[in-house]
Amino acid sequence: MKAKEIKEMTNDELVAKLESLKEELFNLRFRHATGQLENPNMLRFVKKDIARVKTIICEREKKA
Repeated sequence: MKAKEIKEMTNDELVAKLESLKEELFNLRFRHATGQLENPNMLRFVKKDIARVKTIICEREKKA
């Protein structure tokens, strides 16, 4: 997910996206621990997306 796409989202959409990314990360970690994860790089991509969303949320809070 690109930062440009994240910046276009509303605050409610960002919170919902953050929750879904956290759930996805949990599922990926579980699959990785059991040896069923085909692409371990997905963990890294999801973590970066979570960081991007949190950064945008924090920026918007500082502006307000």
